[in-house]
Amino acid sequence: MTSTPPSYGTPEHPRVAVRGDARLEVDPEIARVGITVTARGKDRRNALEDLTRRNNHVLELARSYGQAIEKLETGAFSITPELTPQSRNEKVRAYHGRVHITAVLNDFTALGEFTTRIADLEMTRVNGPWWGLRPGSPAHADARRQAVREAVQRAREYADALGAQLTALVELADLGAENTAPPAPAAPGAMRGAAFGAAAPGSAPAPALDLEPQRQTVYAQVNARFIMSPPKL
Repeated sequence: MTSTPPSYGTPEHPRVAVRGDARLEVDPEIARVGITVTARGKDRRNALEDLTRRNNHVLELARSYGQAIEKLETGAFSITPELTPQSRNEKVRAYHGRVHITAVLNDFTALGEFTTRIADLEMTRVNGPWWGLRPGSPAHADARRQAVREAVQRAREYADALGAQLTALVELADLGAENTAPPAPAAPGAMRGAAFGAAAPGSAPAPALDLEPQRQTVYAQVNARFIMSPPKL
């Protein structure tokens, strides 16, 4: 009957500890675009009506792209009074309205046209795109598998240098695999744009931007501990 080697190192069953690393360069899967719609008016109601109209216009334009828009979310909304300088009776000079919208696109062929058309709208600002991977992207699993293979190969090389063989795995610690591209602000090479005001009446639509997707780096790292046969020293 063969005895099971202990999980700790002994002279008869030495333990070898290694680290496996993986770094993959992959194409992005999604692009996030930040949109800020603003309005200003001397009357609160007028400011709200202008803001609502412009916000609806942005949403309708985004929805016209169908499945190319994977996600459309409205973030913060605000309506802020601007007081007259040096006023003692809190007299309001104007009202400022603002709505933040995030659009996530999975069709990069439509991205340039979409960002240009949004930026061409009245009192609308565009930021992005921020390239990224989905949380469940297969690239993360590929990186983890590669990190494990790297750890096994490294441990085998250590054992082979001692004339020994790996006999058991006693521990595998996953230190994580994550996309290092920041969700915001834009990473080097990503487009950042801003536009206020509407196109002049009768003017031709602005040409679509030519945007090149930014490659994403995926990392994975594991610590592994093995038991090996007695070395031949």
